[in-house]
Amino acid sequence: MGEVFAGRYELVDPIGRGGMGAVWRAWDQRRRRYVAAKVLQQGDAHTLLRFVREQALRIDHPNVLAPASWAADDDKVLFTMDLVGGGSLAHLIGDYGPLPPRFVCTLLDQLLAGLAAVHAEGVVHRDIKPANILLEATGTGRPHLRLSDFGISMRKGEPRLTETDYVVGTPGYFAPEQLLGAEPDFPADLFAVGLVALYLLQGTRPDSRALVEHFRAHGTPDAPEGVPAPLWDVVANLLQPDPQSRFKTATGVRRALAEAVELLPADPPESADVEVFDQLGPLPPGFGPQGPERAAGAGPDPRSAAGAATAAAAAAAGTPAAPSPPGGVPTARAGAGEPTRTDPRAAAAAPAPPAPPAHAAPAPVRGAVPARAAVQAPAYQDSSATGGFHLAPPAHAVPQPAPPAPEPAPDGGAAAVPAPAGRGRVAPPSKAAAAALLAAALLCFAVGVWALAQT
Repeated sequence: MGEVFAGRYELVDPIGRGGMGAVWRAWDQRRRRYVAAKVLQQGDAHTLLRFVREQALRIDHPNVLAPASWAADDDKVLFTMDLVGGGSLAHLIGDYGPLPPRFVCTLLDQLLAGLAAVHAEGVVHRDIKPANILLEATGTGRPHLRLSDFGISMRKGEPRLTETDYVVGTPGYFAPEQLLGAEPDFPADLFAVGLVALYLLQGTRPDSRALVEHFRAHGTPDAPEGVPAPLWDVVANLLQPDPQSRFKTATGVRRALAEAVELLPADPPESADVEVFDQLGPLPPGFGPQGPERAAGAGPDPRSAAGAATAAAAAAAGTPAAPSPPGGVPTARAGAGEPTRTDPRAAAAAPAPPAPPAHAAPAPVRGAVPARAAVQAPAYQDSSATGGFHLAPPAHAVPQPAPPAPEPAPDGGAAAVPAPAGRGRVAPPSKAAAAALLAAALLCFAVGVWALAQT
């Protein structure tokens, strides 16, 4: 099994790497589900402060993938998020190339909805790019986008962690004012959204520097090939070099995008073939859809609700939770809740179990009492015949005499196996024996009366 972090998160396998550390698929033992865990890679003061800022972000929105919890273990820290399996927009373009315009509008609307929720908290993302925009694995259904990676985000007015002339972010998705060292603001995020839109429509990474130079020298260019004019009007507004000429809010962009969609032609039939695949891959050995898998034959997992219920029911019934080992002596149960008794005659008559193959490992004996247990606690068992429950002593507390060896039958037939001696109450005598005892008592009484008469 994987390493357990802070006694709660079991690291399963790495699924990505960010600017501050590796991202793992992890099993949350408390919530009993898989999560994505970002483990901090460095320990310098700036990295720790960025980590604190990112994990402190709590935005509950269906199109935002924000941290949900965090934990620390010695010199390591991590925070967790929902596990999103459909990959990023970069994966989608790698699979299909340029996407249909209406499909792109659906993705952009969800991205802007999540960004509006982020901006409403006063947070500037500062690193919007295809690799940070994830997708749920929805197949051919409606896509579900999640904006992630708030490692360099900051609230407006917070102190910056870098020098004024040092730019933080991903080259190629910078707004022009970012390159000049301006204070982070919402229009810079909207400029990056325009670059992402162009990337989805053309299938290649846009040259932001060439775009900015063209806008400044020649004004807004005509719509690129394959981009409908109504949609280009929205995207071109996002790409304006002057932040004062762009949309001011993500909500305003959504309204303009909705109007543009009404003017778009229908997507070609092949657009229905766009499928968002599960990009995570299979779980490693030892892990299943419901969490870590216990070794075969180990019985129910006591950590699970089902395993706890099974163990509790077994304890109440006075029976082991695991089944009897293969080839064991057959048992007969008199009724619900009554103890199980073994018939030696049935054991003698039962055929021997088949021998396991040479390569097979011996089956583990479940429910066995450890040898070091010198004292066994008594168990409460049902005793309907005596009208209630009684305290049954452990089996090893009362020594059992060995049964006598079977004697050969007079006729040379099968050996007669005597029945085991009973325990508990003594069986009443038969009618013939009772009559003989009564006759002997009467004879003794008569002899006594005759002897008294002779004196």
